[in-house]
Order: sequence, then structure tokens, then C-alpha cells
Amino acid sequence: MNSDSHWQHLSCLVAELCMRVPASAGPVVLARELAALAPELTFRQVLSRGGWYRLGGVVDANNAHLSDNLETWAEQELAAHDDDMAALCDEYAGRGLRATRLTGRTHYFVAATGVGATDFVQIEIEELQEVVCHSLFAAEGLPSGIEELIDPRGAHFPCCAASEPIGTPFLLLRRLTPMAAFLARMRVQKPEAQPIHRFVEAWEASSAGAATQFSNHWVIAVREHLDRYRQAVLHANPVAALNGAAPKFAATFGMQGLALHQAMARYDKAAGFPMAWFFHMLTVRSAPYALASAVIDDVNVGFNYLPGRDIQVVKQWLYQPYAF
Repeated sequence: MNSDSHWQHLSCLVAELCMRVPASAGPVVLARELAALAPELTFRQVLSRGGWYRLGGVVDANNAHLSDNLETWAEQELAAHDDDMAALCDEYAGRGLRATRLTGRTHYFVAATGVGATDFVQIEIEELQEVVCHSLFAAEGLPSGIEELIDPRGAHFPCCAASEPIGTPFLLLRRLTPMAAFLARMRVQKPEAQPIHRFVEAWEASSAGAATQFSNHWVIAVREHLDRYRQAVLHANPVAALNGAAPKFAATFGMQGLALHQAMARYDKAAGFPMAWFFHMLTVRSAPYALASAVIDDVNVGFNYLPGRDIQVVKQWLYQPYAF
């Protein structure tokens, strides 16, 4: 079941699923459809993240598409005008061309494939809406370069939140990632453990790993690009599966002993797993880094309110800190 060919086949099936299921169906329906595609796996939605966009295409004044890829269109048109931006502006001034963007929301689905922290497959399905964004050759704001033409970063274009939609929302498979295999590939890149590996190892060594599955509380944002030698470079960061704000760590500066222990226990209860204060300290920053030192200071004077395994995890982090 864990072969590359199996995951490639499942990826094709999920891509086809996204084409036939309307975006309005929602994550619950998607999870049910994923279960039908892979009955040997139990997919569940753990997180949805929005507020991002991707460059779209080019439309005319009537919203008819001239190109689905703004960047490619701009590069080709500029080359056709001998890299003369002024000539390109003269050519299209007054023709009402506008850029579009794809505003998106990513739904993360996970399914366990084993008992280890990274033994899960993660599917990212994007819910996209194309919107009209900015005018390309408006007389009052002609671009001075191709970057300004493609993706102006002024305050008037935060993410096209109030822009005119084109067509209906649709779904698109972003990626399917067998996580253990992906992180194993990352280990080949560098001899030393990267932060994501240390994070997972800390989870498995702590009371959190003994109490609950990693993928119940985290997704992993992965990214891959080619370096100048055309070699794949992989990146991965843990993202807390919080559909809402993280709990607030209710503690005051200098708190120690029983009061500190109670504040940590309240935070862990609100987050839903042991040692949440530690793992959220490294990711969502809801607890200060100084908390780790305060905990070990308490241990050194005899306040042993943490299990030994958790004390070792905190000490290892203090000896060699990392964060995301």
C-alpha cells in the first residue's frame, strides 16, 4: 500500500474527484468521497487555511480570458516589444485589460498509515475562486517594470478581497504527501537533523507522543524547489491544526512552582494534548521561550511536576534551540 505507484494512482483519483465535486460540497463531503476512493485509509479533515492567493491570468473589459497565465503572457508580450515596457504600455493602454488572481483556501486531510508520528498521508485540496484584480495598463498607474505589472504590492491590492469573481469556485488537488517518505528524503539532503526532524523526535519522546497521534494535532506544510544545480530542495514546517486562535498561556513573568505548573496544565487541557505549551511555543508562539528555562529552573530546585521524558525534551531544546 505504501509504494510510490500506489500513491501516484491515488493522487490521480483524488485529482479526478476534485474535478467532479463542487466546491460548495464542503470538507465533510470531501472526506466521505476520499474514504470511498481509499477504503483502507481513514481520512479526516484536520485544518483549513485561507487568506492566500496565486497569480491568475488576463481578461479583457468583458472578462473574456486572453490568457490563463499572467506571468507567461507578460513575459511573452514584453519580449515581442523588444523588452520595451513603454512600448508595451502604449500598445495596450485604454484597452481595459485586467489581471486576475486565484484566492484560495486549503483543506488538509490526513490518514494514518502506521503507528509512528510521521506514518500518515496528507492530502491538500485547494478551494479556489478566480477574481478580477488590478488594471494592467491604467493611465494613472502605468507599470515601470514587469514585476509591477504582474503583482503590484500596494495597499490597494492586499489579496483582492473585494474584487469581482469570475466563474464559480472550484477544487484542485495541490499535493498528496506520504509524510514519512518525504521527511526521509529530507534527511538525505543534510547529515544533521533539520528542525522538523527534531520536532517529530521530541513529540515521539514526550508524553504527547504516548497520548495521541501526531496527525491529530498537526499538519506539515511542505515545499520543494530546484536549486541552481537543478537538485530538489525540500522544506517542511509543522502547522498546528487549530481552526481558530491558539489558547492563551495565562502566566505572569517570574511565575514558578505550583502556579506555573497549573498554568501549563490549563494550557495543555485547552489545547487537547500533553506538552502543548512546549510544541506551541516553537510554532504558534503562544507561550514565551523563557518558559522552558523557568520549567528547568523549577526542576533544579525540586519541583518535579513534569514526567522525566518531558524534562529531557525541554533540556535538549535548551541545549540546542530551534523554532519555526
